[in-house]
Amino acid sequence: MAEEVLILNPGKITSHLTSSLLAVAFLTSFGSSMLYGYNLAVVNSPAGYIKDFYNHTVVSRNGTGFNEEALTLMYSLTVSVFAIGGLIGSLMVGTLVTKFGRKGTVVNSTVLVFLAGSLMGFSRICSSPEMVIFGRFITGIHSGISLSVVPMYLGEIAPKNLRGFLGLMPSIFICAGVFSAQVLGLHELLGKEEHWPLFLSLVVVPTFIQLMLLPWFPESPRYLLIEKHNVHATITALKWYRAKCNIQAEIEEMQEEQRSLSSVETVSVWQLLLDHTVRWQVLSVVVINIGMQLSGIDAIWFYTNDIFENAGIPTPEIQYTTVGTGAIEIVAGLIGCFTIERLGRRPLIIGGFAFMGMCCAGITLSLILQTYVPFMKYVSVGCVVGIIAGFCIGPGDLFQDCGRLMLKKHLSKSIIFAFHPISLLQMSAGSYCYLVFCVICLSVAIYVYFVIPETKNKTFVEISQMFATKEAVEESQALTHPDQLKLKKMNGYGSLENGSLEFDSSSSCP
Repeated sequence: MAEEVLILNPGKITSHLTSSLLAVAFLTSFGSSMLYGYNLAVVNSPAGYIKDFYNHTVVSRNGTGFNEEALTLMYSLTVSVFAIGGLIGSLMVGTLVTKFGRKGTVVNSTVLVFLAGSLMGFSRICSSPEMVIFGRFITGIHSGISLSVVPMYLGEIAPKNLRGFLGLMPSIFICAGVFSAQVLGLHELLGKEEHWPLFLSLVVVPTFIQLMLLPWFPESPRYLLIEKHNVHATITALKWYRAKCNIQAEIEEMQEEQRSLSSVETVSVWQLLLDHTVRWQVLSVVVINIGMQLSGIDAIWFYTNDIFENAGIPTPEIQYTTVGTGAIEIVAGLIGCFTIERLGRRPLIIGGFAFMGMCCAGITLSLILQTYVPFMKYVSVGCVVGIIAGFCIGPGDLFQDCGRLMLKKHLSKSIIFAFHPISLLQMSAGSYCYLVFCVICLSVAIYVYFVIPETKNKTFVEISQMFATKEAVEESQALTHPDQLKLKKMNGYGSLENGSLEFDSSSSCP
């Protein structure tokens, strides 16, 4: 059976978007990625109610309530513990995807959402602020796992010509999650005091739908072949995800990667950091992840209402202004989704970071001048919208692009989930705190422009070879035909060794 399928329709790897690909992209993004966006924004609207709940609970326990600083600290902990959980979740990804697979990790991690939803949903009945904080922590762990695994899964089941499109699906659903939280947080819906526990626990609904349907779809073909060495399961999965049985070239590409990684050992984080043959990949992953997490976008999502209040927007209008920004997020995400294959990832990422940097500087300027120039409050709102649009069009796809910068054996060790104490920055730097984000965004844009190559329509091995070429050029090894490089010898765990590149006029990269 395997041999029969392998000889069908030889040619390049091209494919159309099938219903199976679209369904998996929807289910994984809806049930996992969307929860990240929802949890970013869900604490924004009921912030006052949550603080009152904390204070009343402490009064009932101790007879005295929190002072203003302690209450702010407790709420800040509730917000930030989500990111701390994300850091822990991201560190678990390597072990989980190896043991359970890509789809298996997505499915098994749903238990975290049900646990977190139960804790937050029953927190007021149990008079326990600790349940809210611990629930937020667990949702953070799930988000740290999902933000790494979902792009990895979609990138491996998609053909090369659709990886950019499917890679932006999680980003669009992150924006949809933020928008959903903003809409549901309106006072006319779940924005009332008695509804906030339900508001926080609604994350279980999309996860339940995902759990019911996703197990019926196959695991990643690349995982099945390269890590499980199961050719028949790989072919079955490819036939499921492709419109026709034109899979010979795709099988050969994965087999080439499998051969190149045949002597691979599991690499520790320390070994990865010390290996100079992958230093540009590691540095690039670190830079773009830190750049995205410290770009100011989380500050916008977490503290949208506070930003608009400081900008002078009337209180009754703030919630509707916030919903408007959420709608713009979705539109910007769709623009990025439908232009990425035409323009490539690199221009969108560079342009997105650069635009975000300019808007961060604009927020600082408007907050300083709004006392003297009344219309500056509208400039501030426009800059907030610009930051969101810039992120969703470009840097929002960075999780997918990080997954393509490194070979699979390095990937799970190179994922970072960071957070920043925006409340502390705001207290210490005031309006100037956004200049920090401005510098970071512009610096990342410059780095990507000079260092990171375009990954459009490139295989994982080809991208690794492009970085290997950069390494070889730096060491004065003349490489005049990098498109004809091939893997000849691997070091201990799958990266190209210096001097292991040779030219072959009869072969080329898959």
